Amino acid sequence: MIAPETIREVTDRIDIVDVVGEFVKLRRRGSNYLGLCPFHGEKTPSFNVSQSKGIFKCFGCGKSGNAISFVMEHEKYSYVEAIKWLAKRYGIAVEETAMSEEAREHMQAAESLYIVNGFAQKFFHEQLLDTEEGQHIALSYLKERGFNLPIIEKFGLGYNPDLPDSLSQAAVKNQYSRDVLLKSGLVRSYQDRLQDNYRGRIIFPIHNNSGKVIGFGARIIGKKDKAPKYINTPENEIYVKSRILYGSYFARHTIDKENECLLVEGYTDVLGLAQAGIENVVASGGTSLTIDQLRLIKKYTQNLTIIYDGDNAGIKAALRGLDMALEEGLNVRLVLIPDGEDPDSYVRQLGAEQFKEFIQKNKKDFILFQLEILLRDAGSDITKKNDAVNRIAESLSKISKAEDFTKQQEYIRQCSGILKIDEHGLTTLVNKYKRDGLSKLEKKQHQDQRYQQPGDQANSLPNKADPSAPDDIDAPAAAAELAMLDTGSIQERNLLRILLEFGLKPWKENWTIADYIFEEIQGFPFENEQNEKLLEYYRRAYNAGENPDTASFQYIEDKSMQDLVVTITLTPYEISRRWDEKIPGKKSDSIVNRDLSKQDALNSVIYFKLRKIKQMLEITQKELMECTDFEEQLKQLSIQKHLKTEEKNLTDQLGAVIFK
Repeated sequence: MIAPETIREVTDRIDIVDVVGEFVKLRRRGSNYLGLCPFHGEKTPSFNVSQSKGIFKCFGCGKSGNAISFVMEHEKYSYVEAIKWLAKRYGIAVEETAMSEEAREHMQAAESLYIVNGFAQKFFHEQLLDTEEGQHIALSYLKERGFNLPIIEKFGLGYNPDLPDSLSQAAVKNQYSRDVLLKSGLVRSYQDRLQDNYRGRIIFPIHNNSGKVIGFGARIIGKKDKAPKYINTPENEIYVKSRILYGSYFARHTIDKENECLLVEGYTDVLGLAQAGIENVVASGGTSLTIDQLRLIKKYTQNLTIIYDGDNAGIKAALRGLDMALEEGLNVRLVLIPDGEDPDSYVRQLGAEQFKEFIQKNKKDFILFQLEILLRDAGSDITKKNDAVNRIAESLSKISKAEDFTKQQEYIRQCSGILKIDEHGLTTLVNKYKRDGLSKLEKKQHQDQRYQQPGDQANSLPNKADPSAPDDIDAPAAAAELAMLDTGSIQERNLLRILLEFGLKPWKENWTIADYIFEEIQGFPFENEQNEKLLEYYRRAYNAGENPDTASFQYIEDKSMQDLVVTITLTPYEISRRWDEKIPGKKSDSIVNRDLSKQDALNSVIYFKLRKIKQMLEITQKELMECTDFEEQLKQLSIQKHLKTEEKNLTDQLGAVIFK
């Protein structure tokens, strides 16, 4: 686990303009920076970055955060991966806290495998491009298949020579551990000698989400008796097949931008589509979809389009992952390629634009397609049709999230029409499957609790490098616009803005603006719960001598508070530096250069208190009208007189007139 000291050093060193500028072309505008948002397509820039506050916000799509959350969102990294990326960028040594011996051994084994895989990938790539055998046998084969050099280099393809131990010898010569080489699956032991596992094959490196090589797929060239077409890395500390999607490292940005993931079966399908400019594509590697693969897709998009061969095997493969995809809340569509073709060959036949049109025209709704297949297989057989009804009801029961209720009801309506059965009856059956599923889950949980050993619960808690950081942060939703808030909430947020931006500035001798605001708003609680929460966060930090400001609030534990700070302090507007030129006689007294913090604080406190007093006057007036006791009436009149005096004092300070 990453030590808190390392995290603090990283956050202290971060320059958000430097970090964001790595991925977005920024230009200065006033005190902030502006660019085209990397999270949604736009032609007019609405992506703002504040260097002094350490925050970003897009006023188009609403995404906001700090440098760490930007790296997480843009690169699809976990919190730990983002911290390590930033630490490496700023030359900070990552210190890790004490961990169990078992965890340490696992980490060391994983790191060793990353290193040896990196060496092997470089070796294979050089053998493909720089040797006569690689060029004559493997490179020529790839070019015959239509793959060009840029796509080969992008995906790091390689070749293992058709010799017993070319990689083994190179690895031993470079002093790589025999045990690590064997665990990696790159070599095997034969008569106590190391031999290459992938000899005479084209190599497809498989990358994790941070770009590290975690394994390989090795394809045979030509036909060889009894030799499997593909050999894959055996599972180890870093390679778990059920959690991998080939090409996801290269596709993640495009999937995010286009809000759609195309899923194919094979490595070459990914290469062929990517070469044609269709880059939001990943491959399942020829296996059935797993829950971990679906969750990986869900990190990028809710929209999954599966592109499989149109034969029976392709159809069955596509349908196998349906229920899991529904449970994960994914919107799934299916496209079947004509028989005898695969995505790679078909995109070459049609060309990129026609292939894209084909995809759009031939997307089938997954649920309705499954029903079509079930009814086609059932024919006139009543028993099989009954099985089809049960199967589709079971699938619909997997749509269990509250926000997907309308989608489920629409499916029930359409499916009952196709099946020619009562809609209410299908709803009842769907609910039965839903109850059965819940019962099974409760039973399993009960069994797990019965057999759990003392202490297991504590030990099963997830480990995090930073206990305050979630394992995976979803992209923050756009904050509600101030125009949608009531007047009181706007005034509260304005006071919070002043505290965050000017709170540490002097008000008078031994007093800061924060001291002034705290003194003035005593007895006037905030109405908005989130605003009140942020005020207390600030008050505690201020009283503890932590000098809170916008930048420091970007690394607090509560993500909702981070987002609120961004919403309050970053706006798409700034005072023009030519504003004073438009006011005669004001050129020597620029509004931009004057410090307006005290006046801003004073006015904001007055408006805030005026509103509170107005509310109190309304309450006392109502109580006065309802009151029948003479003494109580005098008391209410006295309170009203005092409030009106306070109101006049405040309006006099503003130079304002209240119209009744």
